[in-house]
Amino acid sequence: MLWTTFVLALGAIRRNAGRSLLTALGVVIGVGSVIAMVNLGRAAGQQVTSNIQAMGPNLLFVRPSFTRAASGGTRAEAVPFTPEDVAAIERDIDGVVVAPGASASATIAYGNLNATTSITGTTNAYFEVRNLQIAAGRMFETRELDSGAAVCILGPTVVTNVYASAEPLGSTLRIGATSCSVIGVLAPKGSNMGQDQDDVVLMPFRAVGRRLTGRTDIATIYVSAVEDGTSARVRSDLQALLRERRHLREGEADDFDVRDMAEIASTLESTSATMTALLGAIAAVSLVVGGIGIMNIMLVSVTERTREIGLRLAVGARTREVLLQFLVEAMVLSVFGGVVGIALGVGGTWLIVTQLGMPFVVSMEMVAAAFGVSAVVGVLFGYLPALKAARLDPIVALRHE
Repeated sequence: MLWTTFVLALGAIRRNAGRSLLTALGVVIGVGSVIAMVNLGRAAGQQVTSNIQAMGPNLLFVRPSFTRAASGGTRAEAVPFTPEDVAAIERDIDGVVVAPGASASATIAYGNLNATTSITGTTNAYFEVRNLQIAAGRMFETRELDSGAAVCILGPTVVTNVYASAEPLGSTLRIGATSCSVIGVLAPKGSNMGQDQDDVVLMPFRAVGRRLTGRTDIATIYVSAVEDGTSARVRSDLQALLRERRHLREGEADDFDVRDMAEIASTLESTSATMTALLGAIAAVSLVVGGIGIMNIMLVSVTERTREIGLRLAVGARTREVLLQFLVEAMVLSVFGGVVGIALGVGGTWLIVTQLGMPFVVSMEMVAAAFGVSAVVGVLFGYLPALKAARLDPIVALRHE
Protein backbone atom coordinates (compact mmCIF):
# COMPACT_ATOMS: atom_id res chain seq x y z
CA MET A 1 0.00 0.00 0.00
CA LEU A 2 2.84 2.38 0.86
CA TRP A 3 4.47 1.91 -2.53
CA THR A 4 1.17 2.52 -4.31
CA THR A 5 0.62 5.66 -2.25
CA PHE A 6 4.14 6.84 -3.09
CA VAL A 7 3.54 6.28 -6.82
CA LEU A 8 0.24 8.18 -6.65
CA ALA A 9 1.96 11.07 -4.85
CA LEU A 10 4.74 11.22 -7.45
CA GLY A 11 2.15 11.23 -10.23
CA ALA A 12 0.31 14.14 -8.64
CA ILE A 13 3.55 16.09 -8.23
CA ARG A 14 4.60 15.36 -11.81
CA ARG A 15 1.29 16.67 -13.18
CA ASN A 16 2.07 20.06 -11.60
CA ALA A 17 5.87 20.00 -11.95
CA GLY A 18 6.35 23.77 -12.22
CA ARG A 19 4.19 24.53 -9.21
CA SER A 20 5.86 21.75 -7.23
CA LEU A 21 9.34 23.17 -7.92
CA LEU A 22 8.27 26.63 -6.81
CA THR A 23 6.66 25.13 -3.70
CA ALA A 24 9.89 23.35 -2.74
CA LEU A 25 11.93 26.53 -3.31
CA GLY A 26 11.28 27.78 0.23
CA VAL A 27 12.70 24.59 1.73
CA VAL A 28 15.64 24.72 -0.71
CA ILE A 29 16.54 28.22 0.46
CA GLY A 30 16.02 27.37 4.12
CA VAL A 31 18.11 24.20 4.14
CA GLY A 32 20.78 25.71 1.88
CA SER A 33 21.12 28.76 4.15
CA VAL A 34 21.41 26.70 7.33
CA ILE A 35 24.01 24.37 5.80
CA ALA A 36 26.06 27.27 4.42
CA MET A 37 25.92 29.30 7.64
CA VAL A 38 26.94 26.40 9.88
CA ASN A 39 29.73 25.20 7.59
CA LEU A 40 31.10 28.73 7.11
CA GLY A 41 31.05 29.26 10.86
CA ARG A 42 32.99 26.06 11.46
CA ALA A 43 35.45 26.93 8.69
CA ALA A 44 36.03 30.33 10.32
CA GLY A 45 36.58 28.62 13.70
CA GLN A 46 39.14 26.26 12.21
CA GLN A 47 40.85 29.16 10.48
CA VAL A 48 41.14 31.03 13.78
CA THR A 49 42.55 27.96 15.54
CA SER A 50 45.02 27.39 12.73
CA ASN A 51 46.13 31.03 12.84
CA ILE A 52 46.66 30.92 16.60
CA GLN A 53 48.63 27.68 16.36
CA ALA A 54 50.78 29.18 13.60
CA MET A 55 51.72 32.09 15.88
CA GLY A 56 53.12 29.68 18.45
CA PRO A 57 51.61 27.12 20.82
CA ASN A 58 50.79 28.33 24.35
CA LEU A 59 52.20 31.77 23.54
CA LEU A 60 51.89 34.77 25.84
CA PHE A 61 52.79 38.34 24.88
CA VAL A 62 53.94 40.62 27.68
CA ARG A 63 54.04 44.34 26.93
CA PRO A 64 54.35 47.43 29.13
CA SER A 65 51.18 49.49 29.27
CA PHE A 66 50.16 53.01 30.16
CA THR A 67 48.72 53.64 33.62
CA ARG A 68 46.67 56.46 35.06
CA ALA A 69 48.57 58.85 37.28
CA ALA A 70 47.37 59.00 40.87
CA SER A 71 46.13 62.58 40.45
CA GLY A 72 44.78 64.49 37.49
CA GLY A 73 43.79 61.35 35.59
CA THR A 74 46.59 61.77 33.05
CA ARG A 75 48.37 58.75 31.61
CA ALA A 76 51.77 57.87 33.01
CA GLU A 77 54.48 56.75 30.59
CA ALA A 78 54.77 53.00 30.09
CA VAL A 79 57.82 51.54 31.82
CA PRO A 80 59.68 49.22 29.42
CA PHE A 81 61.08 45.85 30.39
CA THR A 82 64.76 45.16 30.81
CA PRO A 83 66.99 42.15 30.04
CA GLU A 84 66.95 41.48 33.79
CA ASP A 85 63.17 40.96 33.61
CA VAL A 86 63.68 38.31 30.93
CA ALA A 87 66.36 36.60 33.02
CA ALA A 88 64.07 36.64 36.08
CA ILE A 89 61.22 35.02 34.12
CA GLU A 90 63.53 32.28 32.85
CA ARG A 91 64.92 31.71 36.33
CA ASP A 92 61.78 31.89 38.50
CA ILE A 93 58.97 30.43 36.37
CA ASP A 94 59.03 26.73 35.59
CA GLY A 95 58.31 25.28 32.15
CA VAL A 96 58.71 28.34 29.95
CA VAL A 97 60.78 29.47 26.99
CA VAL A 98 61.36 33.23 26.93
CA ALA A 99 62.49 35.54 24.14
CA PRO A 100 62.92 39.33 24.26
CA GLY A 101 61.64 41.42 21.38
CA ALA A 102 62.59 44.81 19.97
CA SER A 103 61.00 46.03 16.77
CA ALA A 104 61.63 48.70 14.18
CA SER A 105 60.49 49.55 10.70
CA ALA A 106 63.19 50.17 8.12
CA THR A 107 63.85 50.31 4.42
CA ILE A 108 65.92 47.41 3.20
CA ALA A 109 67.78 47.35 -0.09
CA TYR A 110 69.75 44.91 -2.19
CA GLY A 111 71.06 45.98 -5.59
CA ASN A 112 68.45 48.22 -7.18
CA LEU A 113 65.51 46.69 -5.26
CA ASN A 114 64.20 47.94 -1.94
CA ALA A 115 61.23 47.55 0.37
CA THR A 116 60.03 48.68 3.76
CA THR A 117 59.53 45.95 6.32
CA SER A 118 59.56 45.26 10.05
CA ILE A 119 62.78 44.35 11.82
CA THR A 120 62.60 42.18 14.95
CA GLY A 121 65.50 41.97 17.35
CA THR A 122 65.49 38.82 19.45
CA THR A 123 67.33 35.64 20.43
CA ASN A 124 67.24 32.05 19.18
CA ALA A 125 64.46 31.27 21.70
CA TYR A 126 62.18 33.34 19.45
CA PHE A 127 62.20 30.53 16.87
CA GLU A 128 60.71 28.14 19.43
CA VAL A 129 58.12 30.44 20.95
CA ARG A 130 56.88 31.63 17.53
CA ASN A 131 57.11 28.20 15.92
CA LEU A 132 59.51 29.38 13.20
CA GLN A 133 61.65 27.10 11.05
CA ILE A 134 64.85 27.83 9.15
CA ALA A 135 64.47 26.89 5.47
CA ALA A 136 68.06 27.72 4.53
CA GLY A 137 71.16 28.82 6.39
CA ARG A 138 71.34 28.89 10.19
CA MET A 139 70.20 30.59 13.38
CA PHE A 140 72.27 33.16 15.32
CA GLU A 141 75.49 32.07 17.00
CA THR A 142 76.09 32.96 20.67
CA ARG A 143 78.92 35.34 19.80
CA GLU A 144 76.66 37.15 17.32
CA LEU A 145 73.96 37.55 19.96
CA ASP A 146 76.39 38.74 22.61
CA SER A 147 78.17 41.25 20.38
CA GLY A 148 75.09 42.49 18.49
CA ALA A 149 76.62 41.47 15.18
CA ALA A 150 75.13 42.83 11.96
CA VAL A 151 73.62 39.56 10.74
CA CYS A 152 70.04 38.84 9.77
CA ILE A 153 67.57 36.12 8.84
CA LEU A 154 64.98 36.95 6.18
CA GLY A 155 61.35 36.03 5.77
CA PRO A 156 60.31 34.61 2.36
CA THR A 157 58.38 37.75 1.39
CA VAL A 158 61.49 39.89 1.95
CA VAL A 159 63.51 37.53 -0.23
CA THR A 160 60.92 37.84 -2.99
CA ASN A 161 60.72 41.62 -2.73
CA VAL A 162 64.43 42.53 -2.72
CA TYR A 163 66.28 39.54 -4.14
CA ALA A 164 64.04 38.50 -7.04
CA SER A 165 66.04 35.56 -8.45
CA ALA A 166 69.32 36.34 -6.63
CA GLU A 167 70.71 34.15 -3.82
CA PRO A 168 70.26 35.84 -0.42
CA LEU A 169 72.50 33.60 1.73
CA GLY A 170 75.93 35.19 2.22
CA SER A 171 74.91 38.47 0.63
CA THR A 172 75.07 41.88 2.28
CA LEU A 173 71.73 43.62 2.77
CA ARG A 174 71.28 47.30 3.56
CA ILE A 175 68.92 47.85 6.51
CA GLY A 176 68.55 51.57 6.90
CA ALA A 177 72.15 52.78 7.18
CA THR A 178 73.44 49.40 8.36
CA SER A 179 75.08 46.73 6.23
CA CYS A 180 73.93 43.31 7.36
CA SER A 181 75.07 39.81 6.38
CA VAL A 182 72.28 37.40 5.52
CA ILE A 183 72.79 34.10 7.39
CA GLY A 184 69.41 32.42 6.97
CA VAL A 185 65.97 32.33 5.39
CA LEU A 186 62.78 31.41 7.26
CA ALA A 187 60.32 28.77 6.11
CA PRO A 188 57.00 30.27 4.89
CA LYS A 189 54.25 30.78 7.46
CA GLY A 190 51.72 32.66 5.33
CA SER A 191 49.28 35.33 6.44
CA ASN A 192 47.71 35.46 9.86
CA MET A 193 44.68 37.65 10.56
CA GLY A 194 45.50 39.75 7.50
CA GLN A 195 49.18 40.15 8.41
CA ASP A 196 51.97 38.68 6.29
CA GLN A 197 54.12 36.75 8.78
CA ASP A 198 56.80 36.24 6.12
CA ASP A 199 57.44 39.96 5.66
CA VAL A 200 60.00 40.22 8.46
CA VAL A 201 63.74 40.46 9.12
CA LEU A 202 65.19 38.95 12.31
CA MET A 203 68.36 40.33 13.87
CA PRO A 204 70.14 39.77 17.21
CA PHE A 205 68.37 41.74 19.94
CA ARG A 206 71.41 43.87 20.70
CA ALA A 207 72.00 44.61 17.02
CA VAL A 208 68.57 46.24 16.65
CA GLY A 209 69.11 48.37 19.76
CA ARG A 210 72.60 49.51 18.82
CA ARG A 211 72.22 49.92 15.07
CA LEU A 212 68.54 50.81 14.46
CA THR A 213 66.56 52.06 17.45
CA GLY A 214 69.24 53.33 19.82
CA ARG A 215 67.33 51.75 22.75
CA THR A 216 68.28 48.85 24.96
CA ASP A 217 64.89 48.26 26.60
CA ILE A 218 62.51 45.50 25.61
CA ALA A 219 59.23 46.27 23.86
CA THR A 220 57.76 42.76 24.10
CA ILE A 221 58.58 39.61 26.02
CA TYR A 222 57.48 36.41 24.32
CA VAL A 223 56.76 33.57 26.73
CA SER A 224 55.80 30.06 25.67
CA ALA A 225 54.52 27.44 28.12
CA VAL A 226 56.34 24.20 27.35
CA GLU A 227 53.47 21.95 28.43
CA ASP A 228 49.96 22.22 26.99
CA GLY A 229 47.31 23.45 29.38
CA THR A 230 49.72 25.36 31.61
CA SER A 231 49.43 28.81 30.05
CA ALA A 232 46.94 29.94 32.73
CA ARG A 233 49.39 28.99 35.48
CA VAL A 234 52.26 30.66 33.61
CA ARG A 235 50.18 33.81 33.17
CA SER A 236 49.42 33.95 36.88
CA ASP A 237 53.08 33.42 37.79
CA LEU A 238 54.12 36.08 35.27
CA GLN A 239 51.78 38.67 36.71
CA ALA A 240 52.93 37.96 40.26
CA LEU A 241 56.61 38.10 39.33
CA LEU A 242 56.37 41.27 37.26
CA ARG A 243 54.27 43.07 39.89
CA GLU A 244 56.95 42.26 42.43
CA ARG A 245 59.79 43.40 40.16
CA ARG A 246 57.95 46.62 39.22
CA HIS A 247 57.12 47.36 42.89
CA LEU A 248 53.35 47.55 42.41
CA ARG A 249 51.39 47.79 45.66
CA GLU A 250 48.32 45.70 46.45
CA GLY A 251 45.28 47.14 44.71
CA GLU A 252 47.41 49.06 42.23
CA ALA A 253 46.69 48.31 38.57
CA ASP A 254 49.22 46.42 36.47
CA ASP A 255 51.43 48.64 34.31
CA PHE A 256 51.91 45.79 31.86
CA ASP A 257 49.66 43.62 29.76
CA VAL A 258 49.81 39.84 29.43
CA ARG A 259 47.94 38.39 26.44
CA ASP A 260 47.41 34.66 26.38
CA MET A 261 46.92 33.39 22.81
CA ALA A 262 45.16 30.24 24.05
CA GLU A 263 42.66 32.45 25.88
CA ILE A 264 42.22 34.66 22.82
CA ALA A 265 41.71 31.57 20.66
CA SER A 266 39.09 30.23 23.07
CA THR A 267 37.26 33.56 23.06
CA LEU A 268 37.33 33.82 19.29
CA GLU A 269 36.09 30.22 18.89
CA SER A 270 33.28 30.84 21.38
CA THR A 271 32.28 34.02 19.55
CA SER A 272 32.40 32.22 16.21
CA ALA A 273 30.21 29.40 17.57
CA THR A 274 27.68 31.90 18.96
CA MET A 275 27.52 33.79 15.66
CA THR A 276 27.15 30.51 13.76
CA ALA A 277 24.25 29.44 15.98
CA LEU A 278 22.61 32.86 15.61
CA LEU A 279 22.94 32.92 11.83
CA GLY A 280 21.75 29.30 11.65
CA ALA A 281 18.67 30.20 13.69
CA ILE A 282 17.91 33.15 11.43
CA ALA A 283 18.35 30.98 8.35
CA ALA A 284 16.06 28.33 9.89
CA VAL A 285 13.20 30.85 9.80
CA SER A 286 13.11 30.44 6.04
CA LEU A 287 12.48 26.72 6.62
CA VAL A 288 9.27 27.66 8.43
CA VAL A 289 8.36 29.95 5.53
CA GLY A 290 9.02 27.07 3.14
CA GLY A 291 6.80 24.78 5.22
CA ILE A 292 3.98 27.32 5.14
CA GLY A 293 4.34 27.45 1.36
CA ILE A 294 3.99 23.68 1.18
CA MET A 295 0.88 23.74 3.36
CA ASN A 296 -0.66 26.49 1.24
CA ILE A 297 -0.11 24.62 -2.03
CA MET A 298 -1.33 21.35 -0.53
CA LEU A 299 -4.56 23.04 0.60
CA VAL A 300 -5.03 24.34 -2.93
CA SER A 301 -4.33 20.86 -4.26
CA VAL A 302 -6.96 19.32 -1.97
CA THR A 303 -9.53 21.83 -3.22
CA GLU A 304 -8.64 21.18 -6.86
CA ARG A 305 -8.80 17.39 -6.41
CA THR A 306 -11.96 17.22 -4.29
CA ARG A 307 -13.86 15.16 -6.87
CA GLU A 308 -10.88 12.80 -7.26
CA ILE A 309 -10.77 12.32 -3.49
CA GLY A 310 -14.54 11.74 -3.36
CA LEU A 311 -14.26 9.14 -6.11
CA ARG A 312 -11.49 7.29 -4.24
CA LEU A 313 -13.49 7.29 -1.04
CA ALA A 314 -16.62 6.15 -2.92
CA VAL A 315 -14.90 3.11 -4.44
CA GLY A 316 -13.59 1.94 -1.07
CA ALA A 317 -10.45 3.89 -0.23
CA ARG A 318 -10.02 4.23 3.49
CA THR A 319 -9.58 7.54 5.29
CA ARG A 320 -6.03 6.73 6.38
CA GLU A 321 -5.04 5.92 2.77
CA VAL A 322 -6.14 9.39 1.62
CA LEU A 323 -4.41 10.94 4.63
CA LEU A 324 -1.21 9.04 3.83
CA GLN A 325 -1.32 10.00 0.15
CA PHE A 326 -1.32 13.74 0.84
CA LEU A 327 1.20 13.39 3.65
CA VAL A 328 3.55 11.56 1.29
CA GLU A 329 3.09 14.29 -1.34
CA ALA A 330 4.03 16.97 1.20
CA MET A 331 7.02 14.93 2.42
CA VAL A 332 8.29 14.28 -1.11
CA LEU A 333 8.17 18.01 -1.88
CA SER A 334 9.91 18.90 1.39
CA VAL A 335 12.58 16.18 1.19
CA PHE A 336 13.28 17.08 -2.46
CA GLY A 337 13.77 20.68 -1.35
CA GLY A 338 16.00 19.47 1.47
CA VAL A 339 18.25 17.43 -0.80
CA VAL A 340 18.62 20.28 -3.32
CA GLY A 341 19.20 22.71 -0.44
CA ILE A 342 21.97 20.50 1.00
CA ALA A 343 23.69 20.36 -2.39
CA LEU A 344 23.45 24.14 -2.85
CA GLY A 345 24.57 24.80 0.75
CA VAL A 346 27.65 22.58 0.44
CA GLY A 347 28.45 23.95 -3.02
CA GLY A 348 28.03 27.55 -1.84
CA THR A 349 30.28 26.88 1.16
CA TRP A 350 33.00 25.45 -1.06
CA LEU A 351 32.80 28.42 -3.41
CA ILE A 352 33.07 31.00 -0.59
CA VAL A 353 35.86 29.31 1.42
CA THR A 354 37.85 28.75 -1.76
CA GLN A 355 37.72 32.47 -2.52
CA LEU A 356 38.61 33.42 1.07
CA GLY A 357 41.38 30.84 1.47
CA MET A 358 39.64 29.16 4.40
CA PRO A 359 39.47 25.40 5.11
CA PHE A 360 36.53 23.54 3.54
CA VAL A 361 34.48 22.02 6.34
CA VAL A 362 31.27 20.02 5.92
CA SER A 363 29.35 19.10 9.04
CA MET A 364 27.84 15.68 8.28
CA GLU A 365 25.77 15.95 11.46
CA MET A 366 24.22 19.14 10.13
CA VAL A 367 23.61 17.55 6.71
CA ALA A 368 21.80 14.63 8.37
CA ALA A 369 19.88 17.02 10.63
CA ALA A 370 18.85 19.20 7.67
CA PHE A 371 17.59 16.14 5.80
CA GLY A 372 15.59 15.00 8.85
CA VAL A 373 14.20 18.48 9.51
CA SER A 374 13.05 18.82 5.90
CA ALA A 375 11.12 15.54 6.26
CA VAL A 376 9.60 16.73 9.55
CA VAL A 377 8.60 20.03 7.92
CA GLY A 378 6.75 18.03 5.25
CA VAL A 379 4.86 16.05 7.89
CA LEU A 380 4.03 19.04 10.09
CA PHE A 381 2.87 21.37 7.36
CA GLY A 382 1.32 18.65 5.21
CA TYR A 383 -0.78 17.14 8.00
CA LEU A 384 -3.53 19.78 7.98
CA PRO A 385 -4.23 19.55 4.19
CA ALA A 386 -4.03 15.74 4.39
CA LEU A 387 -6.48 15.69 7.30
CA LYS A 388 -8.83 17.98 5.38
CA ALA A 389 -8.73 15.61 2.40
CA ALA A 390 -9.26 12.50 4.55
CA ARG A 391 -12.30 13.97 6.29
CA LEU A 392 -14.15 14.86 3.09
CA ASP A 393 -17.64 13.44 2.75
CA PRO A 394 -17.62 11.30 -0.44
CA ILE A 395 -21.06 12.47 -1.54
CA VAL A 396 -20.27 16.15 -0.99
CA ALA A 397 -16.91 15.70 -2.66
CA LEU A 398 -18.43 14.08 -5.76
CA ARG A 399 -20.88 17.01 -6.08
CA HIS A 400 -18.01 19.49 -5.91
CA GLU A 401 -17.61 21.59 -9.07
